Amino acid sequence: MSPANFTVRLIGDNPIRIWNISCAERVRRIARAAGFAMTENGEGPALLVNSAFAFDPQWLAFMEKRPDSVLTIGGAPAIAHVTGNIDGAAQAISDGVIPQGLHPVAAEDHRDFYNKSLRKNEWPFLLALTDANVATIERASYQASYKGVTDLLTKYLWPKLAFHLTRLAASLGMSPNMVTGIGALCCVMATLLFAQGQYWAGFAIGFAFMVLDTVDGKLARCTVTSSKWGNIFDHGIDLIHPPFWWYAWGVGLARWGLDLPDRTFWTIMAVILGGYVLQRLIEGTFMRAFNGMHIHVWRPFDTWFRLITARRNPNMVILFVALLFGRPDVGLIALAWWTVISLVVHAARLAQAYGVKRSGRAIVSWMEAKS
Repeated sequence: MSPANFTVRLIGDNPIRIWNISCAERVRRIARAAGFAMTENGEGPALLVNSAFAFDPQWLAFMEKRPDSVLTIGGAPAIAHVTGNIDGAAQAISDGVIPQGLHPVAAEDHRDFYNKSLRKNEWPFLLALTDANVATIERASYQASYKGVTDLLTKYLWPKLAFHLTRLAASLGMSPNMVTGIGALCCVMATLLFAQGQYWAGFAIGFAFMVLDTVDGKLARCTVTSSKWGNIFDHGIDLIHPPFWWYAWGVGLARWGLDLPDRTFWTIMAVILGGYVLQRLIEGTFMRAFNGMHIHVWRPFDTWFRLITARRNPNMVILFVALLFGRPDVGLIALAWWTVISLVVHAARLAQAYGVKRSGRAIVSWMEAKS
């Protein structure tokens, strides 16, 4: 049954706000994003949502597949999939009891979800929406918005800072595109500073951009305001800007008296830029060949290698270490070598995946197989 066959009805009126949006507005956004229509009455199959709880959007898709069932937490009804006597079920949920004739499904018993879009295994949050729980819910929804497979800075260094900035942006009523726009300006400024050899200033502005690059996506998911054009805006900047940073870094070496001979400079640029493009092409080829699965979720090694592969953030670590020793030129050369190594690893993994496919074995993410 498709989402178009369903309506979503919110039971109760909870005034508590999370991420600066009301319970009713949050449920409306979740329903709209899933393709469901909101209604206050009507017949036909419906998902009844108890306003006493805040929940991860994954639970709606989970309950869509379970007609005449009610999702419970601590024995209390949270989301019900009702095909008949909707008004009676709505009244029961309002009273905090399981509607008659519905099969209870305990959320506590379903902890192994594989989130394909965010590439991780998790237990979607389902928590009582109370004043005392607001901070816990916001942190849970923030963690739920994080990709499970990413680089080491995004995974280990950014989360705490980005969480507070995401809360600030939500409290100010900022949209994800506003955050992306501010980040884009920082990105351009960092490029210009690198080209002038002002590497430390460039790092400071670049750091702000890299953090904001995390904040905009988290804000979109936490406030359920993701959009097609916002996604294109954000990921378009992510995809395009790294080569400009590396070129600008090379140009800036002249200000340090460390400029490279023309032949060496252009060879390094060809390696870095060509390697960047080829690595992206390999990732895209893997997705097209294996049902949209990312190369970095195939095996545990691939997930680990994503932490350090030659993408912007790990590359910036290389340049930062080189700059600490006063050798930004060595950093650029090291970045070129790391690009080659990463490219070889990705090419080898793609070839191995094709070999597995030719042998008749399925290519399945180790995370999905685990769930």
